[in-house]
Amino acid sequence: MASVSYRNVWKRWGDVVAVHDLNIDIPDGEFLVFVGPSGCGKSTSLRMLAGLEEISDGEILIGDRVVNNVAPKDRDIAMVFQSYALYPHMTVYDNMAFGLRLRRTPKQVIDERVRETAASLGIEQLLDRRPRQLSGGQRQRVAVGRAIVREPAVFLLDEPLSNLDAKLRVEARTFISKLHQRLGTTFIYVTHDQVEAMTMGQRIAVLNAGKLMQIDTPTNLYDHPGNVFVAGFIGSPSMNFFDNSTLFEEGGKMIVDTGYFRVEVQKERHELYRPHLGKKVVFGIRPDNIAHSQFVPPGIIPAPVEANVDVVEEMGHEKILYLEEGGKTFLARVDPRSDVRVGQRTQVIFNMAVMHLFDAETEQALQ
Repeated sequence: MASVSYRNVWKRWGDVVAVHDLNIDIPDGEFLVFVGPSGCGKSTSLRMLAGLEEISDGEILIGDRVVNNVAPKDRDIAMVFQSYALYPHMTVYDNMAFGLRLRRTPKQVIDERVRETAASLGIEQLLDRRPRQLSGGQRQRVAVGRAIVREPAVFLLDEPLSNLDAKLRVEARTFISKLHQRLGTTFIYVTHDQVEAMTMGQRIAVLNAGKLMQIDTPTNLYDHPGNVFVAGFIGSPSMNFFDNSTLFEEGGKMIVDTGYFRVEVQKERHELYRPHLGKKVVFGIRPDNIAHSQFVPPGIIPAPVEANVDVVEEMGHEKILYLEEGGKTFLARVDPRSDVRVGQRTQVIFNMAVMHLFDAETEQALQ
């Protein structure tokens, strides 16, 4: 087992910067997730750690060793790819044993590790089959098993669930999380799916356009996003933003004027926001924090807002409302018992205790 550090790491292809001055320290045994949209640099960051891409500048350490010029096979890592990369002509047993054979591991040790790992993954009955005879979920377990038998210091997983259907993805998420708990090894996981990131990672590194936007626990990223990008990327449905809002004081109250409606800021935030009075801000609130007036949760700081109902999505355990006011659409996640119909005008309640304000120019959170 080992820690991992990225120190001022850059990756350039000509004039294109794929990774921009990346600095991250990953403690031994942590499950870290790289998440972001396509082209944000998350897979490139992982591949540089694996030695599959050269580093343009900076250093990557595994434990106390700088591995910039260390061959991939000597980095003591194991990687699970999106395609699984199983050898089609080999059995499951031979696929799992292949890396150990290259290292000239004794046959008895190979056999013990392969069978023990297969049993722990529930695939011991598949050892004589070839990949074409397996389901997607079984292939995924074989690919993970091939990594486990090597007993690496660091596991790297590059979107390993993207080829699975929705039900299998949920099962596989649980399986990989339990595997990490059992092995206690450092896991670094790449995904574009923020649900995977939130449910699996102990910490999440959010990347965009090659830059690290924020790194924190799932809860802190959700509750305290550092900028507009993180606020919009983390959470589903994503946060509602009102871009051209203005902050002002009136009669001892602090008001956010979104241009569509006005809401009052709680007193505890007045001193924090006072330097931004009269300036343009971005007002943000999550659909989860907008309730229908019929079912308002206790203990919130309420701000009533009226809007027209455009769409109602019946989810069974909740309703998603698409609301429109003055040409602006925003979403609310409300109690399923709420009596709401398309075309009607209704009142919803914003919980101002969990609102967000961002600087309109820098898009950084005012916090």
